Amino acid sequence: MPTIVLFNKPYGVLTQFTDNAGRSTLKDYIDLNGIYAAGRLDKDSEGLVILTDDGRLQHRISHPRKKMEKTYWVQVEGLPGEGTLEHLRQGVKLRDGITLPAEVRKIPEPSIWPRQSPIRFRAKIPATWLELKITQGKNRQIRRMTAAVGFPTLRLIRYAIGPWSLNGLAPGQWKTVQLENISI
Repeated sequence: MPTIVLFNKPYGVLTQFTDNAGRSTLKDYIDLNGIYAAGRLDKDSEGLVILTDDGRLQHRISHPRKKMEKTYWVQVEGLPGEGTLEHLRQGVKLRDGITLPAEVRKIPEPSIWPRQSPIRFRAKIPATWLELKITQGKNRQIRRMTAAVGFPTLRLIRYAIGPWSLNGLAPGQWKTVQLENISI
């Protein structure tokens, strides 16, 4: 049975085990050998990273053609209206092509941990939380999508990948789970 690790990656941590520049990596948090990240999450983003020792499973989780849904909680600057949300739902033109349609809805501010490095705060510019679900995985896709529709991302948390979520994991914590009864 494959090893599957769910990790809540804190802000500022690289999704790799080594770094020649001395930055924080997965090795600072996870003391298991022979596991590899199934996909990446950029340094400025937080949330769920799945690691496994099974190459086929790693490919199934991370490869864009497999279209595994990823759920993000996104704090954006401003108050996007229904037209903006519909634009995100239809697909957004980026320099490397149009994104696949996304599921998006406004959500109340989630009950989450404070970020290690606080987001910028502007008293006269409100912020909105969105839940975005995508099956694509372009580089910094969510950030580029929200910027393209005029609402820059302030904070980005990956909440779920397929059937797995952050439930019960504080930043920096990880746990192993079984693949039993999960269709992926």
